[in-house]
Amino acid sequence: TPKTEVSLCGHATLASAHILWEEGILRLEEEAIFLTKSGKLVASNKNNGIEMDFPSMSVEDADAPESLMEALKIKPSYIGRYVLSSGASYLIEVESEDTVRNMNPDFGKLRLEDAKAIIVTSISKSSDYDFISRFFAPALGIDEDPVTGSAHCYLAPYWAHRLQKNELVGYQASKRSGVVHCRVSGNRVFLRGKAVTVFKGELNIQSNFDS
Repeated sequence: TPKTEVSLCGHATLASAHILWEEGILRLEEEAIFLTKSGKLVASNKNNGIEMDFPSMSVEDADAPESLMEALKIKPSYIGRYVLSSGASYLIEVESEDTVRNMNPDFGKLRLEDAKAIIVTSISKSSDYDFISRFFAPALGIDEDPVTGSAHCYLAPYWAHRLQKNELVGYQASKRSGVVHCRVSGNRVFLRGKAVTVFKGELNIQSNFDS
């Protein structure tokens, strides 16, 4: 992020795997294996997309500061707490999809909170998706992330338990929005998406060392 290094980044994993296959550095049938701060992450080119093997993460029942709810301008039906390397974070379920979509947080107040990341979610009213979410992390330099793979490491097992199903489709309702296909298997979450190359460039580095 603009402020800190995160342990797990779905976008970076997806894009890096895509480039490795597109440039022929890896064969299409080869797995892309990354060693990260969150452990080994594996990406596979299959199922008409890129499937990433991530850890399944859980939340603990918790209370959240009233000031956080005031900044988010919501009334929670459930609050779960989880801890990132940078600090405490929350997964908050609300009553309806409309609440998630229509949120207009006070980011000035959110930046004053100790919470590093906040996931707000609800069951989806559309048959196309199982759940809907948004992700806010002003303390990490991101008011709202468009689509957040790492958040689905928490969302997928949470909704798998709630809905009693292991394959789910999540819709992240940011302004740009995105769809994440999820499969929960034991202590792993498999996330599937697609990537495209939108531009290419060259970086010229001139050495300042004496020859």
